[in-house]
Amino acid sequence: MKILTVDIGSTFTKLTAVDGDARCVIGTAQSFTTIETDVMDGFGKAWAALTEKREGNPCADFRYDELLVCSSAAGGLKMVALGLVPDLTVKAARTAASNAGAKVMKTYAYEISGGEQEEIYQINPDLVLLCGGTDGGNKEVILANAHRLCAIDRPFTTIIAGNKSASDELKAIFEQAGKSYVLTENVMPEFNKLNIEPARDAIRNLFISRIVDAKGLNKIQSMTPHKIIPTPLAVLQACELYSKGTANKAGHGDMLAVDIGGATTDVYSMASGEPSVDSTLVKGLPEPWSKRTVEGDLGMRYSLPHVYEQIEETGIPKEIDAEKLKNWVALCSKHPDTLPTPDSEEERLEEFLGRSAVAIAVERHCGRMAEVYTPMGLMHTLEGKDLLEVPAVIGIGGVVRNSRRPVEILKGALYDLRRSECTKPLHPKFYLDERYIYASMGLLSMIDPDLAFDIMTKETKELEAAASGHQQYHSSVSDEAAAAEGFCM
Repeated sequence: MKILTVDIGSTFTKLTAVDGDARCVIGTAQSFTTIETDVMDGFGKAWAALTEKREGNPCADFRYDELLVCSSAAGGLKMVALGLVPDLTVKAARTAASNAGAKVMKTYAYEISGGEQEEIYQINPDLVLLCGGTDGGNKEVILANAHRLCAIDRPFTTIIAGNKSASDELKAIFEQAGKSYVLTENVMPEFNKLNIEPARDAIRNLFISRIVDAKGLNKIQSMTPHKIIPTPLAVLQACELYSKGTANKAGHGDMLAVDIGGATTDVYSMASGEPSVDSTLVKGLPEPWSKRTVEGDLGMRYSLPHVYEQIEETGIPKEIDAEKLKNWVALCSKHPDTLPTPDSEEERLEEFLGRSAVAIAVERHCGRMAEVYTPMGLMHTLEGKDLLEVPAVIGIGGVVRNSRRPVEILKGALYDLRRSECTKPLHPKFYLDERYIYASMGLLSMIDPDLAFDIMTKETKELEAAASGHQQYHSSVSDEAAAAEGFCM
């Protein structure tokens, strides 16, 4: 059986041709995404490149039996999330939305103000996730926020995933206002207990029923019986598969993956995140084993000025020409299809920017550890995931794939003594999604997980240079880190 997967990204439309009988990828191709006109234009150009009649092209006569599609075009699935308390239902809502493949534009706690109503109007989200209160707990805030959401003159659908005791009143509010809504289970039915799967499923279903038409993807949807899903969800499914394996094949264990796109940088962790240091007290909500965070202000083209601004705040290294860096950022922002010439100064600037985006994104994804002094002596607190001992970091995305030194970019994921409280990986091996197929394999896993797992195992390449890079880094921080932080090195 032949399978074609299509990933319509914010910058490029990527095609992957799979031979299910030979259990391999036989070709890939890409073209610039044409969301401003018709996404089929970009698809057509990528298809022409894939099947070009040239000598030695194994896809020259390729015809597919199955077509699978994901998309993050036009900014992907834009959402805002509302909850009650920032560290509880708001965090639960953000986690549910991110794991469904959405781009969370903003979160709000407590009863939203008139100014925040206006802010949501300006964001113009595709979907809103309304949470708040444990079952049987506070319902005044979620009811007040329901009234305020219904007063916003935008066509978004609201997913209600809060206190079930308020369900009947919430339904009445939305029906009376004539607003679209979906009612599902509470994301936090009990204190400190996450239940994000029902909200995640509701978001995914709404992406299919509403967003596909809105983003002009209905033509390609008509070409396949399989529903289009958000690209980040496809990548999340691939990471879960690679880590856990299938019913027939053992997985590769805990991992961290970084997908650096043109508009966003997504971080995925497949690990329990339990403390690796003795005498550690865990604070806050329990973390999901499979976690995705998306940084909408960190990307290598559309969001590059934001990466640059945050680098400016922490200082640009002496070896980087600040003026050339500024000019390169301006050029890439104006012309997103700009690529550096191999072995050029621009290539070094691109690597530095990529490494910076990785560093900031992984830092936001990981947990925070702090020292506390108790009558029992020195202890630690952990809020979020402890990823210090995660053994693998996988690079996904054009800037890593196109770089001749991907390790230099992925080093941004390493533990940094300057921010010693952040639990980034201490001594991982680095791997590369060399052919940019993780989204493709996440799609393929929906119809043949064993085939997708076999291909990912074959195509995920360990970076040889990672060992020396790691050793160099490890030896430079191990003594100081062990002494200062008490970590087991």
